[in-house]
Amino acid sequence: MPSFFRFLIVVAVLAALAYGAMLALVASVQPVTRPMEQAIPAAKLNPPKS
Repeated sequence: MPSFFRFLIVVAVLAALAYGAMLALVASVQPVTRPMEQAIPAAKLNPPKS
């Protein structure tokens, strides 16, 4: 049974490290916003009625 608890502790520590890394990325990385322009064909906007 002690090996099972050791396994659970290792998994919990790894999960906490992954969570902390994600939290650090969220706190430190700022997204860059920029305008987006994409041409859409008229056939997709007004599909033929069948």
